[in-house]
Formats: sequence, C-alpha cells, structure tokens
Amino acid sequence: MRFVSVRDLRGKSAQIWKRLAQLKEMVITSNGKPIAIISATSEDTLEESLSAIRAARAMAAVEAMQLKSVETEKDRISLEEINTEIQAERKARSK
Repeated sequence: MRFVSVRDLRGKSAQIWKRLAQLKEMVITSNGKPIAIISATSEDTLEESLSAIRAARAMAAVEAMQLKSVETEKDRISLEEINTEIQAERKARSK
C-alpha cells in the first residue's frame, strides 16, 4: 500500500493520479497519520465500488456495536428490555 501526504497530493497531483491507475489504491496521510483512502475506479465500476465501500463500513459499524455490547454486558438483555430501551429512546427524541 502506498502512502501519500496531503502536501504531496497538492504539489504532485498529476504524478499521483497516474500512479493511482497502477497501484489501484493509496492512503492519504496528514502529519504522518492516515486520513483517507483513494481508490481507482471507472464509470463502469463506480457504483459497484461505492456499494462495496458502504457495505464494508456497515459491517464495521455492526461489529463495533457488537463488541461494545459485549464490553458493557448488554449482549445478554432480553427482547423485552430491548423494546423498553427503544421506546425510551424514541420518547426522548420526540421531545
């Protein structure tokens, strides 16, 4: 995986875009820390690429929620307790 700084992206963008076509993906960094991923695509594959990214993010979010529920011991609550929590949250949001 190739890492590219924000500074290089601004100053050498033409070179980076050409290189992206070969590498297919790069990580953009700011102050040495990753902040974004750029991925090569085309008109033909754009929707598929976006769908794959969104699916991966959704799966990561579900996994994070599952881990948090285990850590907070909420993974063992009953359906009745879940419905009570949902009703309380909906009531709080409607105010």
